[in-house]
Formats: sequence, structure tokens, C-alpha cells
Amino acid sequence: MMTSQILVLNAGSSSLKYSLIDIKNAEHRYSGLIDRIGETSSTHTQHVNDTSLKTELRIADHRQAIDLLFSSLNQQPNFHPDTLACVAHRVVHGGERFHAPTRANLLGIELSLAQLPNTPQIAVFDTAFHQSLPDYAYRYAVPESWYQQHAVRRYGFHGSSHAYIAEQAAQWLNKPLADCSFISLHLGNGASACAIAKGRSVDTSMGMTPMEGLVMGTRSGDLDPSIIFYLQRELNWSSQEIENQLNKHSGLKGLCLENDMRLIHQRAETGDRQAQLARSLFAYRVKKYIGAYLAVLGEVDALLFTGGIGENDCWLRQNCLEGLARLGLSLDSDLNQHSKNPITVISTSLSNIPILVIRTDEEFQIAKESYHSLLLSSEKT
Repeated sequence: MMTSQILVLNAGSSSLKYSLIDIKNAEHRYSGLIDRIGETSSTHTQHVNDTSLKTELRIADHRQAIDLLFSSLNQQPNFHPDTLACVAHRVVHGGERFHAPTRANLLGIELSLAQLPNTPQIAVFDTAFHQSLPDYAYRYAVPESWYQQHAVRRYGFHGSSHAYIAEQAAQWLNKPLADCSFISLHLGNGASACAIAKGRSVDTSMGMTPMEGLVMGTRSGDLDPSIIFYLQRELNWSSQEIENQLNKHSGLKGLCLENDMRLIHQRAETGDRQAQLARSLFAYRVKKYIGAYLAVLGEVDALLFTGGIGENDCWLRQNCLEGLARLGLSLDSDLNQHSKNPITVISTSLSNIPILVIRTDEEFQIAKESYHSLLLSSEKT
């Protein structure tokens, strides 16, 4: 009988996030984050039950981070590599080819293969949930050869998060997911909106890369492409320099030199004009996408907020929804102040569309999809 324990790994450029999940009991047994890999001082934060432990150390590279992870795992009671059904990996870009969890042994996954050579490795792609977009939503109005020969199209990201909160909202509504339409807002340092019709993504704000769409912590979001040519001419910048500026030095950081919304609020409340502009621009762009997706969907069962900002920032939620009562979205100011439960209703009783704050769990969604993939594979064999 297949075990229900899955180790989820999310390897970033300088971080390794992990979670040991028991699918059948729907619990995170052990989780953590190894951050600032390759820097002078790295950190390892571990979470066991309700206890957290943070240590500072030097982690030179991802190989050393994986070694640290498995050393920590092996110290946990009742853990043994043989108890793992698989290791599930979050992979950001699946292109057009991958729209379901896939067994994988590619670069970046090899380190865990070395630790667990007999354990299946499953890749879950951040883009997969958006493979249901119709062609008129995912295509750009550019020469056909760009798409046919170079796969220039919109892919979308944050798929695991949008999929997870959509399923949670459907359960809250006591309706089959296939009968539900939602506007999903994942707002954090990375931010995206998603239009979900009959349980499937039909449009999303991020495009070929995560740079398109909403304003983010350090990414510009939607931008007139001619600005790039202007900067090349006026400043003699290379394409690499412009890409770096738009990815790492724009967004909230570009507007006010800060990408932590909590600190931006503190500055804004003291009268800092740049901080006030940054948070207002962020909220305005979200509101524009809400209006656009109301038009796309026609009927909406609920508006969903998630992500670090979406779950915790009552000012942003209020300002994203300001003036939308006539479109069926009526916010309850008192309920909006309290959103600490896994699902919190923050709309008034008169709101035509329920407004929900849902705590996302991308790792659990990745683990669940991987487990289902293994079950399907075992049934075929």
C-alpha cells in the first residue's frame, strides 16, 4: 500500500523551501526555509507543529542546502526515506508541453535524486493550471511565426495557489468546482489575478514571464513595450540591464525604494508621498483587473484574496474594492479587519458576490496533485 507522506521542495535562486506533508491526514508534519543560499550569512527556519526555530549559518550552494534539509529530516521522529511516496518539486515554467504533474529527473532535481535514488520525483508546474486558457486569451497580437517557432504566448503563473483557493472556495460554497466561477487574487511580492470559469483558468494577468500584469514587489507589471526601446536609445542600456531593472528594481521598490508593503504602510501613514503613491498604484491596478475579469466571466460566485498581502492587508483589500459596490462587491469594513481564519468572509450580507480571504497552501496543493499522479500511474500498471 502506498504511503501518504510527500516531501515538497521549492528551490529558488537563493532559497530552498520544503514541507513534509501527510496527504491523508491533511497536515504539514515538518516544514522550513533555507534562505540566502550562497551569501555571507544564510538562515534555516524550521517549523514543527507550533514551534519554530531559526538558525544562522553559512550555506554555500544548493547541494549543501539539500544536505542540511535531509540531515534535519532524519532527526525527526518516525521519519525514514522509505516512508515517502515521492518528492514533489515546484517548477515555475512548464511551457505548452506540461499541464499535469510529471515524473522528472532534470537539473535542479538531481540533488534530491542523489539523496533518495529509489523515490519517485514529481514535477508540478506553476503554469499548468493555466493551460486551459483559450487561444484568444493566451496569444499575443504578434507575428504568427513568433508563436509557432519561438512559443511566444502567455503562460501564467501561481497556478498551484489559484487552484488551491478555488477548491477551498468551492467547498465553502458547497458546490462542485466545475460549477464555480471565481476571480482569484494572489497578492504578495509576486502578484497575479486569475479568472476561473467552471473551475478552470480562462485568463490570468501574468504572461510569457511573471513580469506582466499587476504591480509587484520588484517587477513593473504591465508596461508599454516602447519604453524599452526608449531606454536603449536614451541611456544606451543593454537588454540585460533593462530586464534587470524591470525585474528587480521596479514595482513597489522602483516607486518608493521599498518592496515590503508593511514598511510602505508605515511610511505612508507619516505622509511619505512616494509610499502613498506605491500602495495606491498597487491597489488601482488590482481594481482594474477585478473589473476586467467581471466582464470576462459575466457571473462570479466569489472574489478570492490570498497571498501575503491578500491575506493580511486590510487597507489594500479595502482600496482594491473601493467603488465596486455597484458591481456587486460590497465590503464589510469590520469583517475586513479580521482575516486570520483559513477562510474569512469579508463581504456584507447585501453583496451580490461573496468576498473571501483564503489562506493559500501551495505546498499542500503540489503534494495532493503529485499523490493523485502516483495513484493514476499505479492504476495504469
